[in-house]
Amino acid sequence: MNIAEIREKILPAVQDRGCFLVDAEISADNDITLTIESDSGSVQMEDCVAIDKAFHLLWDQDAEDYSLTVTSAGLDQPFKVLRQFEKALGSQVEVSLKGGRKLTGTLTAASPEGVSLRYTSREAVPGTKKKQTVEREETFPSDQVNAVRPHIVFE
Repeated sequence: MNIAEIREKILPAVQDRGCFLVDAEISADNDITLTIESDSGSVQMEDCVAIDKAFHLLWDQDAEDYSLTVTSAGLDQPFKVLRQFEKALGSQVEVSLKGGRKLTGTLTAASPEGVSLRYTSREAVPGTKKKQTVEREETFPSDQVNAVRPHIVFE
């Protein structure tokens, strides 16, 4: 069993639950972790249980000697696949850029080439003495972006 085979064979079970596969990993000790995301809403425990059962039907745990964890993509984890970016369109995200710059704003576009963000910043405006809040929309090429993750606000 390898990552490509796991992805191919488990995909129908993941899609049947209205989810998509974010990541699949196998450790040196044969610990397998499947990370899933819901197409709409959030991953439910029942989704993880159903995918776990489907996996065990595909591979005999005694013969393969593996452990399996099915988990949802964490809220604090950076996006890994384009579908996560697409799901987040219109929502607040944190973008970490190479060079250390970090921005929080609304994700307005995403593609393999980059992301677009609408955000506000305090800037000096010609003809005024004080900084003013200015709304900007900027596109950042993928090679300039370190990470994009959901912006979580606790109220």
